[in-house]
Amino acid sequence: MERIMKSCAILTMDNLSSYECYDYLLDKPLAKLGWQTQLVSWRCENVKWQQFDAVIIRSPWDYQDDASAFLSVLATIDSSSTVLLNSLATVRWNIDKIYLKSLADHNVSIVPTLWQSNFVAEDLPQFFNHFNCHQLVIKPRISANADDTFWLKKATANHSIAELEAVFSDSNFMVQPFLTSVIEEGEFSLFYFNGKYSHAILKTPKADDFRVQEEHGGRLQAITPEKALLAQAEKTLAAITKLTGEVPLYARVDFVRVGDSSASEPFALMEAELIEPSLYFNMDDSAAGHFANAFVKRIERIETNR
Repeated sequence: MERIMKSCAILTMDNLSSYECYDYLLDKPLAKLGWQTQLVSWRCENVKWQQFDAVIIRSPWDYQDDASAFLSVLATIDSSSTVLLNSLATVRWNIDKIYLKSLADHNVSIVPTLWQSNFVAEDLPQFFNHFNCHQLVIKPRISANADDTFWLKKATANHSIAELEAVFSDSNFMVQPFLTSVIEEGEFSLFYFNGKYSHAILKTPKADDFRVQEEHGGRLQAITPEKALLAQAEKTLAAITKLTGEVPLYARVDFVRVGDSSASEPFALMEAELIEPSLYFNMDDSAAGHFANAFVKRIERIETNR
């Protein structure tokens, strides 16, 4: 008898031609487990979501352009018979980077941050003074792929005021000291599926840049995380689980080094990505299989509890 395949929509965007996306590596391991995959843009209208047994949010890397519309689509999916992963509740918690503040309140070490609204030029010197630094990063609280992220140097920051006003004069944003370890060493990403560690990479920006994404010239390297980094990542995941009330199917936690090996916590969390992070299945031969197995176990548990 021919096996009946279940159907899974991989939620993406209209056009990925400008991005490096590795979700296709899920097709074979999911097929072996009885799941057929189909790419569906979140902007596609009149989709009958109930035709799918599950929808996995993977690469809608333009959602920040209209976050309310994106959440509305997810709410429609959630109200259908299909299973949405990560869950709508988790996405709502994670979509605004103010979640970092709640993690800090649960003793997770984050990059020092000022939470601001409605940028005015007069505030810029105060930001440098607050952190006693000569370089800052200013970025939106809802963002992806380093869009509208500014790396400012104190001596030349005034040159960017017009752009900053255009982007942030009527919106929420965050201000952080620029950490030179981002360009000197890079950004560490650790990946968890169903709460279990899968793999880790180090992302390093190209010369004279701070953005670590491949689309901006960033370089990737598979790594074995040191014990302190692994411990901080697992502490972060535990706090996420407590705050959201559930273990996410997938999580990417990004860290940067802020102290030496003698520090109790030598890393600071930059972001906890629970919506549409690249999971870099290309960097570990077992990663896609780990994800597929975690997904099937999650679906089985959900179906058992229904």
